[in-house]
Amino acid sequence: MSQEKPKTYTAEFRSSAVKLANESDQPIAQTARDLGVNENTLHTWINKYSRPVEQDKTVRSDEHLYEELKRLKKENARLIEERDLLKKAAGVLCQGTTVRYAWIKKHVSEFSIGAMCQFMQVSRSAYYAWWHRIQTRGEKDDIELTGVIQEIFKKSRATYGTRRLQKSLLNRDRTVSRRRIGRLMREAELACKTKRKFKATTNSQHDLPIAPNQLDRQFTVSQPNQAYVGDITYIHTQEGWLYLAVVIDLYSRQVIGWSMAEHMRAKLVNDALLMAIWQRKPAKGLLWHSDRGSQYASESHRALLKQHGIRQSMSRKGNCWDNAVSESFFHTLKTELIHHQTYTTRAEARQAVFEYIEIFYNRERLHSANGYLSPVDYELQHKAA
Repeated sequence: MSQEKPKTYTAEFRSSAVKLANESDQPIAQTARDLGVNENTLHTWINKYSRPVEQDKTVRSDEHLYEELKRLKKENARLIEERDLLKKAAGVLCQGTTVRYAWIKKHVSEFSIGAMCQFMQVSRSAYYAWWHRIQTRGEKDDIELTGVIQEIFKKSRATYGTRRLQKSLLNRDRTVSRRRIGRLMREAELACKTKRKFKATTNSQHDLPIAPNQLDRQFTVSQPNQAYVGDITYIHTQEGWLYLAVVIDLYSRQVIGWSMAEHMRAKLVNDALLMAIWQRKPAKGLLWHSDRGSQYASESHRALLKQHGIRQSMSRKGNCWDNAVSESFFHTLKTELIHHQTYTTRAEARQAVFEYIEIFYNRERLHSANGYLSPVDYELQHKAA
C-alpha cells in the first residue's frame, strides 16, 4: 500500500482557516479537526497570518451617561420582547388555556415567563400548576424526541427535512416515522429554508476550442479521483459581486477545490483546480468536466490540464443537465446559505462560504448520493473497506 502524499494548501485556504480559528469560541484543536488539518499546522498558520489588534483606548468616564445607556438598553430590550411576542403569539391568544400554556413552555428560552403570562392573560401560578402536572408516557417521549430533532435541525443549519432527520435519528438508533417527525417539527415551529432559482454565470458565447462531452452524465464512479466536475457562481455583497469556482469529486460529492475572487477570469477556475490537484494528487487520466464557459476553454486552463495529464470534457450547448452535480451543489449552497444572508463585504461572504464548504458540507451534511453519509465520512468508509 503506497504511502499517502501530504496535502498542500493554498494561501486562500490557510488565511480563511486562521480567520475561522481566531473568531471561533471553540479550541484551536477542535477547529483543526473540523477542517481536517494537523493542529500544529494550524498553529503555524495562526502565528504567520495573525496580526495584533489595536486595543480601543477610548475610556468612558461619565458615569451618568453610562447608567442612562444601561437604562435605555433595558427599556429597548423590553419593547423588543413585546414586539416579538405580538408577532409570534397573536394567533394563540384566541386558543384555550392549555394551548397557551404549551406555547409558553415551548418559548421559555426566547421570552421571560412573566412577560409571556402577562401577554397570554394567564397567571403565573396557574401556568406553574399546569407545568407540574403528571405527563403521559407519550408526551414525555415526544418532548425528549423533539429536543433531539431540534438539536439535529440546528446543527443542519435549518436545512434538514423529514427524510434527512429520519436518517440522522436512525444513526442514533432511533426509528421514527417521517409523519411523526413532521408533526413534531410543526409543533416546534421548525421550517426548512426555502428554495429560489438562480441563473447561469459563465459565458459560452466565444470562439475558443470546445471539448467533447466525455462524461456523458455518468455521475456515478467507483473510485475517488476518477472524475471531477466544476462550475462558477456569484454571490452578492454590498461591495459588489464575489465569484466562486468549485471542483467536486463525483465519487463522494466532496468539494475538493474552490477559489473566490472579485473577477471571473480564467485564474479563478485555474486556482480552484490547482487546489484540488495539490490536495488530492490524482493520477494522469483524470476526467475533468465543466460547462462551455470561456474560462474553461481558455488557453491557460487547457495548458494546466495538459501539464497534469487531465482529460477535458464539456457540457453540450445550453444543456445544464450535463453538469447536474455542480448545478445541484450551487443550488444547495444558495438555498441553505447565500439566500438567507446579507453580506456587507466580500470578506464576510468569503468566510461564510469557506466555513459552509469545509466545516458543514464536506464533513457534516448528509448526502443522499452517499447513502446519507457526509462526503468525508463516505471516503473514510471507502478507505476502511
